[in-house]
Amino acid sequence: MTGYGRGQGQAQGKQFNVEMKSVNHRFLEISIRLPRQFNLFEERIKELIKEKVDRGRVDVYLNVEDIEESNKVVKVDKGLAIAYYDSLRELSETLQISLDISLFEISQLPNVFSIEEQELDPELCWEGAATATRDAVDDLVKMREVEGRQLASSLAECRERLITIADSVGQRSSDLVKIYREKLQERLEILLKEIPIDEQRVAMEIAIMAEKSDITEELTRFNSHLNQLLQSLVSDQAVGRKLDFLLQELNREVNTIGSKSHDLEISQKVVELKSELEKIREQVQNLE
Repeated sequence: MTGYGRGQGQAQGKQFNVEMKSVNHRFLEISIRLPRQFNLFEERIKELIKEKVDRGRVDVYLNVEDIEESNKVVKVDKGLAIAYYDSLRELSETLQISLDISLFEISQLPNVFSIEEQELDPELCWEGAATATRDAVDDLVKMREVEGRQLASSLAECRERLITIADSVGQRSSDLVKIYREKLQERLEILLKEIPIDEQRVAMEIAIMAEKSDITEELTRFNSHLNQLLQSLVSDQAVGRKLDFLLQELNREVNTIGSKSHDLEISQKVVELKSELEKIREQVQNLE
């Protein structure tokens, strides 16, 4: 399912900005981009997302900004400065050259001064990142819920069409025995003409045909799966994978109905059923 969310959090003089977007995916896949110094937050961010999201590809971006004065400090290596001065003085005496060097010149020598950033407390920083992540996930979920309700409504309409088609298949199936009897009777009368028809043999043939083409069980299971589909659509839980399974079972029943029946009208209805199931299958890929 598609969605977008953003959130902000603050900690230790920094502002943590999280943006995330999701697109359709069969499973849950999370990709996170964040500054190197905060790589230790990656698994924690994933866990926060998994609490609210079960399906889809989620791309996460963490950006960190300074919101207070610089936390950098200047440090002087006094021992190194003294060592530089002593070495210069010794060299001056050896070469018999007067030592004429200022404090500023000593400060320019390598590594006398260094600029360091004060160490951040990872746990305090995580509070800001976690707040931003939770807010972004909540935004994302809200958008996905809107899309989910629209998809559920569309799937419910497809389900109603499936019920209508299945009912017509059941009605046609119940008429087939009568139709087959009439056609068999007509064919025998033409072929045998004045020879008496063995009604017992005719009844046996019809019974065999009826048993081979009986699709009552398949239609019963088909309607049962449709009822489960409806229950899933009104559930508050993640139902995407369950719907995948139900669609497999629905297709299985339709294929069996098609293989059992040699009636043109039922065959046409089977094509319609498969078409509707394919529409549902495509939309279910978007559901969590």
